[in-house]
Amino acid sequence: MNNSQQRGTTERSQVRRAELIATGRKLFADTSYDALSMDDIAKHANVAKGLIYYYFKSKRGYYLAIVEDSVAELVVRAASHADLPRAERTHRTIDGYLLYAQNHQAAYRTIVTGGVGFDTQVLAIRDAVREELIATIAMGAYGRREVPLLARLALRGWLNTVESVTLDWLSHQELERDTIRELLVRMLRKTLDTIGEFVPECPSPPPAGT
Repeated sequence: MNNSQQRGTTERSQVRRAELIATGRKLFADTSYDALSMDDIAKHANVAKGLIYYYFKSKRGYYLAIVEDSVAELVVRAASHADLPRAERTHRTIDGYLLYAQNHQAAYRTIVTGGVGFDTQVLAIRDAVREELIATIAMGAYGRREVPLLARLALRGWLNTVESVTLDWLSHQELERDTIRELLVRMLRKTLDTIGEFVPECPSPPPAGT
């Protein structure tokens, strides 16, 4: 097999894997992990069960791949608009986060709550995405991903609030996304002001439009 053929095979393999993950995201959005068998998944994906084992080794491996794919999409959505001014970038980050949660509610709940029971691998993925989101907010606020411990703890506390507010909002949907975004933006502004008081090397950035 020449290089061109190898690239074609790899590309088709990646497409097929992505299709299986997309199918899995829809399935796990409507059905619990325990209620889905590999036979069920293969039937819905219209593939042989062996193909799922080939790509993911097991149902748990398949589930973890779906979680990781969801996490990657959330991070990309939140970290977009890197070319904007810092304050506006932070505003867009929060909006992207909420938009993802609104459009992918099952995946978002899995990410935030840690998945099926006490799954250490899913919890590790969740913790990693939290750290990435904190770094994204720090980049938007301070122009750098790494900040002193006290600043990081304050941002982590704000993110915990974001998760709680977002989960509650998704359960009721009585408020517009714009309203929740503005609430979280103002809470972040207070957090950044407080960080600036305690951590002089992290001064609170000016509000958008100033």
